[in-house]
Amino acid sequence: MPKLTVEGIGEFEIPAGKRLVNALREDVKSDQLHACGGNARCTTCRVEILAGEPSSMTVAEKQLLEARSLSGVRLSCQILCQEDMTVRIISRLEGSGRKDCGSACAPEIAPNPVEWTTKT
Repeated sequence: MPKLTVEGIGEFEIPAGKRLVNALREDVKSDQLHACGGNARCTTCRVEILAGEPSSMTVAEKQLLEARSLSGVRLSCQILCQEDMTVRIISRLEGSGRKDCGSACAPEIAPNPVEWTTKT
């Protein structure tokens, strides 16, 4: 099982293939935001990958990050936990003014059809 290290929180064993947003919510018990429900539409689930960044990303993630001119971050709703990684949570419920973190995210990456591309 991959090891997920979350800066300031700790280390966790995560089932291989689990969406990072769900691992942060269910295993880490963090208050990571995910307002669009894991559909690569809002960027509230963004994290900084400090180590072990996956070399591939979904086309939806790449397009959204480019459209918002965001660099140095990834969308946790579009990442599968396959290898060990270390992340910093950027968008948290605490201090956001939102009523909750967001609706539950499906186990599978969305939106469909999922297309993969290289990060660069």
